[in-house]
Amino acid sequence: MINSAVVCESLTIVRGGRTVLDRIDVEIRAAAVTGLLGPSGCGKTTLMRAIIGTQRVTSGTVTVLGRPAGVAQLRHEIGYASQQASVYDDLTVAQNIRYFASAVGAPARDRERVIDQVGLRPYTDQLTGRLSGGQRSRVSLAVAMLGSPRLLVLDEPTVGLDPLLREDLWSLFGELAKAGLTLLVSSHVMDEAERCDTLLLMREARVLTQASPGALMQRTGTHTMDAAFLRLVTEAEQASA
Repeated sequence: MINSAVVCESLTIVRGGRTVLDRIDVEIRAAAVTGLLGPSGCGKTTLMRAIIGTQRVTSGTVTVLGRPAGVAQLRHEIGYASQQASVYDDLTVAQNIRYFASAVGAPARDRERVIDQVGLRPYTDQLTGRLSGGQRSRVSLAVAMLGSPRLLVLDEPTVGLDPLLREDLWSLFGELAKAGLTLLVSSHVMDEAERCDTLLLMREARVLTQASPGALMQRTGTHTMDAAFLRLVTEAEQASA
């Protein structure tokens, strides 16, 4: 049994002369929802790409499900949904799901399952390009959930969604984790943090802390995630002064 689904050790990524990730050391617990939070531009997406194996690493290591990130054996064990919906606009929702299900060898019942899980049933016959941004993101999420991934990496999956759908998706994430799936979910909205089992808070290419929401607020003596994050930023600035 792998207790840590992902382990990053001294992970550093330099792009265009700029350090995008600076000596990241983190472990992502298996069968849990880990929230990756921080302001835009702090390195969240780059970290996710390093984990799924599409980002060139300058130094350090990334181990995913017991293997080096990016190896061929992991292709069907990781589901990924990027910020930009990576689906075909000229296909209907059902056609997109069918196409990607065929690509990963998912059974027909899987197509119906993911459509219902992300609330796409009313839109199955609509062209994906005519959907709202939030609805298109749901199509990408459904595609990522096809097959039997052991790790689901979701880059800001709730952006543009109404509060009710956001609530439904976070409930779904919790159910998936209870069933044994590992989820890494990024967001820049701090009020989503309390829905996670563990948090990774990032700022300026570094991880400020890794802890459960309750432990983080207790440690910082705060009562909201916004206040906890601001306290951590202040501590980091004082330490580097």
